[in-house]
Amino acid sequence: MTDLDIGGFAHPGFEAVRDAFEANFRSGEEVGAACAVVVDNELVVDLWAGMADPKTGRPWRRDTLVNMFSTTKGLSALTVAHAHSRGLFDYDEPVATYWPEFAAKDKGDITVRTLLSHQAGLCAIDERMDIGTLADPEKVASAIGKQAPAWEPGRRHGYHGITLGWYESELIRRTDPLHRTVGRYFADEIAAPLGLDFHIGLPDEIPEDRLARIMGDWYRIKMIANIRTLPTEFVKNFLNPRSITARSFANPKVLGQPIRYNDRDVRRIELPASNGTGTARSVAIAYGEFATGGHSLGIDAATLATMTEPATPPIDGTHDQVLHMTTAFSLGLCKPWPGFEFGSPSAFGTPGAGGSMGFADPESKMGFCYAMNRMGFHLVDDPREVRIRHAAQDAARRHLGAS
Repeated sequence: MTDLDIGGFAHPGFEAVRDAFEANFRSGEEVGAACAVVVDNELVVDLWAGMADPKTGRPWRRDTLVNMFSTTKGLSALTVAHAHSRGLFDYDEPVATYWPEFAAKDKGDITVRTLLSHQAGLCAIDERMDIGTLADPEKVASAIGKQAPAWEPGRRHGYHGITLGWYESELIRRTDPLHRTVGRYFADEIAAPLGLDFHIGLPDEIPEDRLARIMGDWYRIKMIANIRTLPTEFVKNFLNPRSITARSFANPKVLGQPIRYNDRDVRRIELPASNGTGTARSVAIAYGEFATGGHSLGIDAATLATMTEPATPPIDGTHDQVLHMTTAFSLGLCKPWPGFEFGSPSAFGTPGAGGSMGFADPESKMGFCYAMNRMGFHLVDDPREVRIRHAAQDAARRHLGAS
């Protein structure tokens, strides 16, 4: 690539972030992407470049929105934290206190904290669902409420790749006086006050020419071709329809096919774990707010302190039953673990399939996001994102040291 038009800015002291962002394009690793960094509530980096739609050559613009897959989980977790801060529920109360039907199949003792920490064994749903079902919160609640755990809750953990968002949304619906879904609550209580352009469930009025197209063709075949960058056991189990890994991403089947996230019917429904669509700028601003105390949102100090604490591992250890690697989760968020040290021990965030990433680091007062449309094949630490993240972290430390 010789001609590269990078939009946006990097403030003085953050030039290395722009250099890393540009290097990803120069090396041919990117098609379209954006990144943003907020430090001490100041947007210091806001960059975008490349093509939003490689089929038409439509460029990535300032207002281009892109699906961020599981980076969405972080925004949903911030929404849950906001609700907790308002006293709507207690993390250590049983979920069934707020949602009595959840107690079915011996789930009455599962606490909100256990559920949000991916330890409840509810990563796969047995009742078959389709897009129509997913558009109806009552039908989703019925299906997930009667699910039996795949293991004894609290003993193991496994990535609730799709289901976590449904459980979070029903918890919000059951405790919010207005009975809003997590997407509606997020729009009203976080996106609107912060001026975010990020949506959990894409409004129909947003035109197609603002949307980046995910390059997810032939994803399963490409997974095999990239097996050296993914946990081998994860790939083997993802391709085995009977495994808990495959079942966690395949109900309905469309949710395990990244290319289908370009379809309007998938974009439209609320998938609080996997189909948030927005700008990198918005995600960085949201995390930047939480990195500095959440004051403009009125986040309770006790809630924020709980988010910064280390994850409590399950009894039987940190091997993830779904991803087949070590992981660490707390309150719907990833916490740094050996091999995925994305910030200080107080940091929290989530990566998304293909390479996107968003997180807050209270120690450096930083909110960060990287998003792209060319799918990579790393469950965490996509090299494109890591280069930008490291440059941002180094610059943020220097910036705070000089101020």
